[in-house]
Amino acid sequence: MARAASAPRGSGEGPAVGAREARCIVGWRRFWAGPRSGWRVGAMASWAALSPSIVEYFQGEDFYRCGYCKNESGSRSNGMWAHSMTVQDYQDLIDRGWRRSGKYVYKPVMNQTCCPQYTIRCRPLQFQPSKSHKKVLKKMLKFLAKGEISKGNCEDEPMEPTMEDAVASDFALINKLDIQCDLKTLSDDLKESLKSEEKKKGKSSKREESNELIQSQDTEEKLDPGEPSHSVKAHTVPQPGKGADLSKPPCRKAKEIRKERKRLKLMRQNPGGELEGFQVRGQPPSLFPPKAKSNQPKSLEDLIFESLPESASHKFEVRVVRSSPPSSQFKATFQESYQVYKRYQMVVHKDPPDKPTVSQFTRFLCSSPLEAENPANGPDCGYGSFHQQYWLDGKIIAVGVIDILPYCVSSVYLYYDPDYSFLSLGVYSALREIAFTRQLHEKTPELSYYYMGFYIHSCPKMKYKGQYRPSDLLCPETYVWVPIEQCLPSLENSKYCRFNQDPEAVDEGRSKEPDRLQVFYKKAIMPYGVYKKQRRDPGGEAAVLQYAGLVGQTCAERMLLFRD
Repeated sequence: MARAASAPRGSGEGPAVGAREARCIVGWRRFWAGPRSGWRVGAMASWAALSPSIVEYFQGEDFYRCGYCKNESGSRSNGMWAHSMTVQDYQDLIDRGWRRSGKYVYKPVMNQTCCPQYTIRCRPLQFQPSKSHKKVLKKMLKFLAKGEISKGNCEDEPMEPTMEDAVASDFALINKLDIQCDLKTLSDDLKESLKSEEKKKGKSSKREESNELIQSQDTEEKLDPGEPSHSVKAHTVPQPGKGADLSKPPCRKAKEIRKERKRLKLMRQNPGGELEGFQVRGQPPSLFPPKAKSNQPKSLEDLIFESLPESASHKFEVRVVRSSPPSSQFKATFQESYQVYKRYQMVVHKDPPDKPTVSQFTRFLCSSPLEAENPANGPDCGYGSFHQQYWLDGKIIAVGVIDILPYCVSSVYLYYDPDYSFLSLGVYSALREIAFTRQLHEKTPELSYYYMGFYIHSCPKMKYKGQYRPSDLLCPETYVWVPIEQCLPSLENSKYCRFNQDPEAVDEGRSKEPDRLQVFYKKAIMPYGVYKKQRRDPGGEAAVLQYAGLVGQTCAERMLLFRD
């Protein structure tokens, strides 16, 4: 289904909601606002036990202005509105090329869109910072230690900001598809039903949030839960010379003293050798084994958490706060965070003051369909959507929007105070998120990837994501991961490529039994095979089959597809 062309990201202009979508929205509103809403709350509680993921698919394809090449109607994608979604369902969806902006989840039509967008992931466990990455980290340390501001225009900076263009083309679309007013009753009822489910399971989520708040209050000068617990506040050992160059003998002795103290601190905190949770200033032992040779290259953590002199010019910390549902910490810092976003949009994207509204900020960067989950074997901060706040001298200077999923940290967006653009915060935040992923991996071994959104080879300013190696691109036909080095030669010859070199390979997760797809229709959940018998609608069947093919068999059987 074609829509009118939309304006570039951040403009606030976008295509109108089509009649088909409007009917779906009205259907939801009538159903949830009706006189039997009490029964519906109870029904939602039982549905949540089956699958909290509830989606509303928009049949056809969206055509709108491309945020990369500026083609007025060249960007094409399929999309759905996620009223609620489990982290596992979203993990499976992004492993099939989907991506979210707020509660809108979309998938580019790869062989038709003007600028194909390939899902890219970095492998943090094998990641080694490049020369340019080290330069950015050293620049930050110099600024914190001595207040030095690097001269020049950051020509070595491959991007500013991180991930901004990954959602460029659909940003305006979200402004028009946002239906929070029409769906307020649904949203409230859904939250109430999930709360009742949580009460049955105990008060584990409350204990988790309480733990988060207590830790953050007890470690005011350190990092909050969900972030590797390192403070870059001054240590007692002064940093000789200019620091980080291992080839300079005068630096070696002090460096070894610092590392020895670090190892002793870890041993005191973890006599058994395993770091559980996010201990104060502790570092993952397995990531920092004792080095036999002093001339081995520094790890990413060594570079990020380099000791500073007592007379350091600035105090810097990173806090991770849950954004959906909003934690107390998130609510307390909402206005300050919004002001950073507003200034960023006005200065970097030249938005007029009335464009970056609180409403826009909330639905684009705060609202999320992901359900907060806190399993015992998961990360201490739990799964779901978070804001990673960068604090300098007691104020927020940047915020990274991230999702923590079963197998990865997924970067959504970054905004920052333009006054600090000289710190290359795009690169710096990406390196911090890679280090964060490595930290989470220590407790949750399955969580071992860092998803950077989309890699767009045809857009020069989006190629920077390929510099975080080793990394893989997702094959758009078979949905297997292929090392980026194997993909680049093909992309030089064609915008759209199938990366899987096996001509016989097929999409193993494809929809094989569409009749098993789960549908919500007339107050009941049923397999699509049953739904077809109750409502004979050839046009509707085409939409359901298209949806099943895009989300795959596993998600089709777990998620509830609303049909009016």
